[in-house]
Amino acid sequence: MERYGIIMAGGGGTRFWPLSRREVPKQLLNLTGKDTMVNETIDRIKKSVRGENIYIVTNAVQADLMEKVTEGRLEAKHILSEPTARNTAACIGYAAVEIRKKYGDGVMCVLASDHYIKNGTAYAEVMDYAMELAEKTDRLVTIGIKPTNPATGYGYIKYNKKMKEVGHAISKESGKRITAYPVADFVEKPSLSTAKSYLEQGCYLWNSGMFVWKTSVILKYFEELLPDVYECLLEIEEAIGTDKEKETIDRVYPTIPKISVDYGIMERADNVIMLEGDFGWSDVGSWDALDTLYDADENNNVVYGEQIHIGSKNCIAYGRNKLIATIGLDNIIIVETEDALLVCDKNKAQDVKKIVEILEEQGKTEYL
Repeated sequence: MERYGIIMAGGGGTRFWPLSRREVPKQLLNLTGKDTMVNETIDRIKKSVRGENIYIVTNAVQADLMEKVTEGRLEAKHILSEPTARNTAACIGYAAVEIRKKYGDGVMCVLASDHYIKNGTAYAEVMDYAMELAEKTDRLVTIGIKPTNPATGYGYIKYNKKMKEVGHAISKESGKRITAYPVADFVEKPSLSTAKSYLEQGCYLWNSGMFVWKTSVILKYFEELLPDVYECLLEIEEAIGTDKEKETIDRVYPTIPKISVDYGIMERADNVIMLEGDFGWSDVGSWDALDTLYDADENNNVVYGEQIHIGSKNCIAYGRNKLIATIGLDNIIIVETEDALLVCDKNKAQDVKKIVEILEEQGKTEYL
C-alpha cells in the first residue's frame, strides 16, 4: 500500500515570540542552525515516504512563503492551504479526502512541522514499523515518548505493560525492541505533582502528536465520531480537482467545527495502539527547550549570537542583531529581535503566548 506523509504546518508558534510571528512562525525558522524546521521534517520522513507523496497543510497567510522555503523538496501543488484555522481534525481530514479523491486508500503518517529529532535513523525505524502496523491491523497508531522530566506542557498517553502487546520489531540501530501496546487512556496536560506521579508509575509517555493510519480507517472514524466535520469534508472532496475547488474550500472550510483530532477521535476511539519512540524527540515548544538544540556552557547557559555573560548561570539568551551582555542572572530567558525584547523567568516560558494574546487585544499587529 502506498505511503503518504502529511505535515501540519499551520500553527503560529506563539510561545516562541518575538522570533516567531504570524507570517514567519516557528516551522519556517532555522532554529537548529541547519535548516528550517519544516525542511528538516520533510527530509526525515523521506526515509520512509516517497518525496512525491508528501503534503503540507498550512494556512493561507503562510502558503506563499511555505512554497518558497520548501522549493526543490516539495511540489507546490502539494501545499494545501487552509483559508482559516479550524484545529487539527479539519487539517487532517482535509489531507485525508485529498488523498482518497486522488489516489484511493493509503497509509497516512501525520506529523508536526516544527519538532526536533536527534536520531533520524531510529526515528525512521519507528515510523516504518508504525506504518506496517497501521496497514496490517487497521488500527490508529500513535507515538509516545518516554518522559525525561515531569513536564506539564505535554499531554500524556497511559498504557499497560501487563496487557498483551500488539506486536514488536527489533531496531537495527540499537538492537532494542520497538513494542506496540494498546492505549489505555489519553491524559491532558497535568499539574506538576501529577506529572511526577506519572514518572514514578512508569506507564505514561508523552503524547508526541504523531499519528499513523490508513486513510480509509481515519475517515471512517470521522464519519462515526465527527459527522458534522465529515459532512464538510465530503463537500470539499467532491470539489477537489474541479474548477469549483477553491471556491468550495473557501466557503466550506470556515464552517468546519473547531476540534482537535486528539479530543474528537483519539480519546474516543477504541482501536488505538502506541509505539514508544526513542529517538531524541523534542517539540521545541517554548524557549526553555532550546537546550535540546544547543549545548550549554560551563555555567549551563544556552546562547545563540554574540554574548558576554559574567556570573550568570542557567540562562537562555538568543540574539541576532545586538550583543547580549548579562551580569549575575540566574534562570532567565532573553530573546532579542529587531523590534522587540523578551526577558522572562525560565520557569514561566509557557506563558510567553500570553504576551501575544495581549498584543492582539491591544491591536498592536505590527508585533504579531
